[in-house]
Amino acid sequence: MARGGRFARVQETVLITGGGGFIGCHLARRLLRGGYHVRVLDSLIEQVHGARGRPELLDAEAEFLRGDVRDPEAVRRALRGVDRVVHLAAEVGVGQSMYAVDRYVSVNDVGTAVLFQQLIDAPVKRVVVASSMSIYGEGLYQDEDGALHEDVRRTPRRGPDAPWDPLDKAGRPLRPVPTPESKRPALASVYAISKHTQECLTLTLAPAYGMEGVALRLWNAYGPGQALSNPYTGVLAIFASRLHNGQPPVIFEDGQQRRDFVHVEDVARAFHLALERPEAAGQVYNVASGHDRTVAEVARELAAAMGRPEMAPEITNKTRSGDIRHNIADIGKIRRELGFSVSRDFQADLAELAEWVARQQAEDRVQQARSELETRGLVA
Repeated sequence: MARGGRFARVQETVLITGGGGFIGCHLARRLLRGGYHVRVLDSLIEQVHGARGRPELLDAEAEFLRGDVRDPEAVRRALRGVDRVVHLAAEVGVGQSMYAVDRYVSVNDVGTAVLFQQLIDAPVKRVVVASSMSIYGEGLYQDEDGALHEDVRRTPRRGPDAPWDPLDKAGRPLRPVPTPESKRPALASVYAISKHTQECLTLTLAPAYGMEGVALRLWNAYGPGQALSNPYTGVLAIFASRLHNGQPPVIFEDGQQRRDFVHVEDVARAFHLALERPEAAGQVYNVASGHDRTVAEVARELAAAMGRPEMAPEITNKTRSGDIRHNIADIGKIRRELGFSVSRDFQADLAELAEWVARQQAEDRVQQARSELETRGLVA
């Protein structure tokens, strides 16, 4: 019995699939501090983890199982005695998904199917899946008359002087506005399709078998611990790897596309809330900072933080297939319902990231990734 005559909470076990990755390691540490037993299932693919074994970032108190989420027996073992699941296991990368189609669909969608096939016989209280802002495609826009447009689709530019930003039917520029969870999906890449499928499987199958499902649509997560040698990971990590190797960041289009960058600790907090709060059951939430910036602006700020202010980004003025122009987040729902708040300062976080990167080794594979896209006609 705990102090004051109250019974201590029975320790619950949380399984984090893909928990050896960037977000998973930060989340594992947070949940361990919160009193959970944490079990991690991860296949440790070379593109993300290199040739190393157990991830250094993963807390020593976390139980680690190496296995593929598509392996029924590995998933069955991982689920023994588990009370809640966070499903992070996925291939991540819009550009790569457009040519590694079978790999992305297999890991993301078949892997989720295998997980739920095993959960039918070993149900848990709640499953929280990592979805993505990419399922919105282009975010929400507003025209000069104040009307909202949620079905904006990108069309090929007709020449070098054509505008990058979408236009309404009268040829007037549309302005990006915060995108709420109610916006209809507009799937522009294989990655987006696969994340939407993961989300749908979770929200459909969990309640069918007496479980609760929650989906978190993540924006651009960043912070110490990102895979610097993976050219398809978060944009800040890719920029940091280039700068660390004395090369300028490479930016597609004109660099004025707007994104929301959210620190990994805030992402971990959102998952913690989604695991516990009763209001989250059956819901979808955006997870972001609520502040948008241009990609070029972020590249310059990171270069300054890393002591390379003279290293201006390389602006390609080319479009990468599957990319969107603007997508900024409305985080009102997760604030109201789960009490989520952002605790980080972006400039201080860049300094923290720069300090961490300076101690790392990073292989610059950006040109290799760019060549892969160009040879397949995915850059124009």
